[in-house]
Amino acid sequence: MRLPALRAIALAALAGVSAAATATVSDQMIQNDAKSGKNVLSWGLSTDGQRYSPLKQVNTANVARLAPVWAFSFGGEKQRGQESQPLIYNGKMFVTASYSRIFALDAATGKKLWKYEHRLPEGIMPCCDVVNRGAALYDNLVIFSTLDAQLVALNQDTGELVWKEKIDDYQAGYSNTAAPIIANGLLLTGVSGGEFGVVGRVEARDAKTGRLVWTRPTVEGHMGYRYDANGNKTENGISGTTNQTWPGDLWKNGGAATWLGGTFDAKTGLAYFGTGNPAPWNSHLRKGDNLFSCSTLAIDVKTGQIKWHYQGTPNDGWDFDGVNEFVTYDAADGKRLGGKADRNGFFYVIDANSGHLENAFPFVKKITWATGIDLKTGRPDFVPEGRPGDPTAGDGKKGASVFSAPSFLGGKNQMPMAYSPDTKLFYVPANEWGMEIWNEPIAYKKGAAYLGAGFTIKTLNDDYIGALRAMDPKTGKIVWEVKNNAPLWGGVLTTGGNLVFWGTPEGYLKAADAKTGKVVWEYQTGSGVVAPPVTWEQNGAQYIAVVSGWGGAVPLWGGDVARKVNYLEQGGMVWVFKLPK
Repeated sequence: MRLPALRAIALAALAGVSAAATATVSDQMIQNDAKSGKNVLSWGLSTDGQRYSPLKQVNTANVARLAPVWAFSFGGEKQRGQESQPLIYNGKMFVTASYSRIFALDAATGKKLWKYEHRLPEGIMPCCDVVNRGAALYDNLVIFSTLDAQLVALNQDTGELVWKEKIDDYQAGYSNTAAPIIANGLLLTGVSGGEFGVVGRVEARDAKTGRLVWTRPTVEGHMGYRYDANGNKTENGISGTTNQTWPGDLWKNGGAATWLGGTFDAKTGLAYFGTGNPAPWNSHLRKGDNLFSCSTLAIDVKTGQIKWHYQGTPNDGWDFDGVNEFVTYDAADGKRLGGKADRNGFFYVIDANSGHLENAFPFVKKITWATGIDLKTGRPDFVPEGRPGDPTAGDGKKGASVFSAPSFLGGKNQMPMAYSPDTKLFYVPANEWGMEIWNEPIAYKKGAAYLGAGFTIKTLNDDYIGALRAMDPKTGKIVWEVKNNAPLWGGVLTTGGNLVFWGTPEGYLKAADAKTGKVVWEYQTGSGVVAPPVTWEQNGAQYIAVVSGWGGAVPLWGGDVARKVNYLEQGGMVWVFKLPK
C-alpha cells in the first residue's frame, strides 16, 4: 500500500522537525553505536548481533546496588507475550508491544511521549503468540512490522505515520514479528508464517521511503526480483535449482520463513538470515535436502544474491527450524567468524566470509536425531530410527511415533544469545526438553495450518529445563551454567563490567559474573521475562532495561511443559534500573 500524498506531507513535516532536533540516525552512527554505549540503535545492540556493551559503570563490584528507576505499563487488556528489545536514541526509548503497538517514552523518567497502535484486521494468523520483537531506527524514523504483514514507519518525535507498506497477504498465513535491521541505508526484513505454507524470503527496502529494492526467496525454485525507483521489477535470479532438492510441487509452498530477522556485518558486507522449517513437517512427503530451509544464508546486501549457505538440518522432520541468529565476531587468527546456536541442539562456528564450517558441537545434553556433525562434509550424522515414521507405511492415518530431543521448541529458540569480546565466550539461553512426535497425512490449503504432524512436549529432568550456558566456541565446552526450573525464553546481554544479564519466566531479571557464572543480582519484575535486556549511558549514568510479560510459544505449544508453568502470570511492562546516587 503506497501513500504518496501522505508521505510527501509527512516528509515535509519531518524536515521541519529535523531542523530543531538533534542529528538523525545515520549508517555511520548505527555501525559505531556499540562502541560507545550511548544509545541502542539496533536489534542486537549492534547489527552483528553480539549484544555486548562496553559500559562498565555497573560491574560485579557494585551490581548488588542496582535498583529500579521507573516502570511503565503497556496497559489495556492486551497483556500477551512481550518479546521486544527497546531502542534508545536522543533521550527517547522506542519499545514495541503485543498486538502491533509501539510506545515512545522518556528514557530517563518513563514518561509516555506518544503511542501508535496498528489497526489489525480480523483473521490474522500468527503462529506463536501476538508478539513483536522490536523496531529499527533510521533518519528520523522508527520502523516496525505488524501481525498482518505490514511495515510501518513513524516520525520519532511525533509518532505520526510517514510511510506504510504491505509485505504480503495475511490471509495466506503471512505475518511479521521480527525487528528489522538497517544495512547501508536499506531496511532488511523477513517473513513469518512457515506453519501455513508461506514461501520465506528476505526483502530490502529504502529505509527512508519504504520503496522495495530487491527480494530474495529462501525456497529453491522461486524467482527473486529487483525494483527501480518507479517500482518496476526485473528478475534477480532463481534461488537454487528448481526440483534439485524438492520433489514435485511441494517447493511452491515450502516454508523456510525468515521469521526472526537477521544480522549484518559491515566488515563482510553480508547480511545473515536464518531460515525456518520446510513445509509441511511430514518429511516423507518431500524427499531431499529441501534447500534453503533450516539454513543460514549469507546475502550480498547490494544485490540480494546468496553468497553462501549452510544447512543445519537437511530434510528436517522435527520442526528444528534454522532461524536462530548468526552472530559475527573476530577470532584470534584474524578470521571473521560467526556463531549460531541452532534449534536442533548443535552450535555451529562458520567462516563469515566463505561459509566454511570451522566447528560444531552440542550445546544441550540430549540429542537423539543425530550423533554429531561431520566437520568435513558439514552434514549431520543422522540416527535413522530417530525420524518420525511415514504414515503410508502403516494404516495411512498416523506414522510411527518417536521420542526426540530437543523438542521442536529447540535447544534455543527466538531468545537471542550474546557474545563478549572480553571473555571470548557465547552466553546461550538453552533448554533441555524432548517430545513425542508423529507424522500425519496433509495437503496444502491457503490460510490453513500446514503441519502433517502431531506432538507433545516432555520434560527431561526433574530439577530444570532452562540453563544459561557460557560456551567456548573454540573448544565446544560449557564453561559454566546457571540452571532454571522453567524454560528460558528471553535474550541475553553482556557488558564491559564483566556481567551477563538475562530474564526468566518466573519473573526475574538476573546478573551473573561473566567469567564464573556466579549470580550476583536479581530483581522480580512481576511477570515472566521473555525479552532481551539492553543497556545505555545517559547523563553520566548507566541504565539497564528489560520488557516483562509472560507469553510466546511455550504456553501455547508446550504440552507437559506448559502445564508445569501454567501458574505464571501474563503482563506488559518496561523496567529500567541504574545505580542509586
